[in-house]
Amino acid sequence: MNSSFRIVIVDDHPHAREGIRSILSSDESFEIVAEGRNGLEAIRLTEEWMPDLILMDIKMPLMNGLEATKQIKERFPYVKIVMVTISDDITDLFEAIKRGAQGYLLKNLSADSWHEYLKAVAVDEAPMSRELALQLLREFSAKERPSTPPDASITARETEILKWVASGKSNREISEGLCISEHTVKNHLKNIMQKLRMENRVQLTRYVYEQGWTPGD
Repeated sequence: MNSSFRIVIVDDHPHAREGIRSILSSDESFEIVAEGRNGLEAIRLTEEWMPDLILMDIKMPLMNGLEATKQIKERFPYVKIVMVTISDDITDLFEAIKRGAQGYLLKNLSADSWHEYLKAVAVDEAPMSRELALQLLREFSAKERPSTPPDASITARETEILKWVASGKSNREISEGLCISEHTVKNHLKNIMQKLRMENRVQLTRYVYEQGWTPGD
């Protein structure tokens, strides 16, 4: 058995936490190490348990999930954070991404969808939805473009892969579309992230739009 992903659940509703716990308990890849009821507890539990992944509700008392996400990512940038919500309100979800979250899950999705998505997030392979990508484009198109690292020399193949990432494709879909192995795609992405000094697909997608490139189909 592969090592499991250590998870902290943060939600102010006991039934919600119980539901998440039930979903994750059916897959031995996930180990729930702690549970919290608000953003303040999320920060404390992160420091105490150093989890791989935090499942965070957005609207909570004392400190909401958005502010907690911002503070946790500033102090513990390695931690992956996924917002868990009953609403698909793109405004809240986009704000969470801006504050450092790696993605989001709707509470009414099937257990299999949760398992697949969280594993992808944990290893930086979760695709971004097209809607969220378009929201990123609208948000950043009117702003100045950040400076690219001076040593970043992106090849034609890497540019192609970046465009596929920005269109919301998974590593498997990219490998099939470009007729290369999934392992090759992973290595390309590692190389790209090292060149651009980036850490995840959200940042890569933002980079594509900031360069004015058109995502692949």
